[in-house]
Amino acid sequence: MRLLKSHPILGLVNSYMVDSPQPATLTYMWNFGSLLGACLVIQIITGITLAKHYTPNIVLAFVSVEHIMRDVHYGWLIRYLHANVASFFFIFVYLHIGRGLYYGSYRSPRVLLWSIGVIILVLMMPTAFLGYVLPYGQMSLWGATVITNLLSAIPWIGTDFVQFVWGGFSVNNATLNRFFSLHYLLPFILAALAAMHLLALHEHGSSNPLGISGNTDRLPFHPYFVFKDLVTVFLFLLVLGVMVFYAPNYLGHSDNYIPANPMQTPASIVPEWYLLPFYPILRSIPNKLLGVLAMFMSLLILLAMPIVDTSRVRGSQFRPLLRWGFWLFVSNFFVLMYIGSQHVEEPFITVGAISTAFYFGWFLIIVPVIGIVENTLLDIATEPKTATASAS
Repeated sequence: MRLLKSHPILGLVNSYMVDSPQPATLTYMWNFGSLLGACLVIQIITGITLAKHYTPNIVLAFVSVEHIMRDVHYGWLIRYLHANVASFFFIFVYLHIGRGLYYGSYRSPRVLLWSIGVIILVLMMPTAFLGYVLPYGQMSLWGATVITNLLSAIPWIGTDFVQFVWGGFSVNNATLNRFFSLHYLLPFILAALAAMHLLALHEHGSSNPLGISGNTDRLPFHPYFVFKDLVTVFLFLLVLGVMVFYAPNYLGHSDNYIPANPMQTPASIVPEWYLLPFYPILRSIPNKLLGVLAMFMSLLILLAMPIVDTSRVRGSQFRPLLRWGFWLFVSNFFVLMYIGSQHVEEPFITVGAISTAFYFGWFLIIVPVIGIVENTLLDIATEPKTATASAS
């Protein structure tokens, strides 16, 4: 035990994983961080293994994936783990961010922690997109064509920039090589950002469901929260095992099991399910440049939460108005996800535009207005007591 505390490296591990004091009121909603860490480790290990057998070539890419599935010992297991854990990664990150929004984890003194988390989310999007292109099925090719064409909205240099990314005049070998290289590199950058996220968390500790200081009642991370995290990690591994062995293709698109054909366009080009909520935001604005900017701003606007939340009370535990607003936001998020999977036709165009307006309105109007109303009601409720106390 003395070595664990005095050794320069083991002491660092001890301060994070053993003696780190955490609020005693933490619930299972605070377990998503450990689940995301487990997902990142699984993705890096399985990704490195798959890279040993993958060939980034438009003729051989699809065949190499089939080779992994059919000829490599347990290649099917590695590939299905990689594909399904990517989906769980986004499920957990959306729940993690939702918990942060609900309990006000973005507020001071954890603004840096929140900002790094948003940067991780933004970087996860292109990492997942690049990985989706690599099997080079029909949806991979046409998804890559559509998404990279968004760069053409950049004034003056857009078309040249798209051709620079492609390495030619269409998606080709150079494109696949570049996407493979970036997809291999970005998870290690994500791991570095995750380490920074932990450093920022360690500085002030976790928030808690009550939204008040947890300094009066804290428990060491081990054994209390280590075993609490293990409960959800084992539950995740159980669900993941069921998915991999019994429904490995449930979350994938059927068109991506057809070799890429640049001469045949799919009936509907859609991204993976975890990118669907942001797709209708892009489609809802007729101007291409403004649509692309709105799609990026739909992620970056999360950075504004410490500013737009004007309430004096942290989190939604004691804020009924914000609780209603939060669940409306969650419902709207699922509406956007559904609209993103549909064809560009009525009534989906109109509903998508309304949902997009509500999405941005929630951050820019609903949250600050609710904060101002709550502060005003709080002042009115406490003013008579102050007046009575001064009169007596």
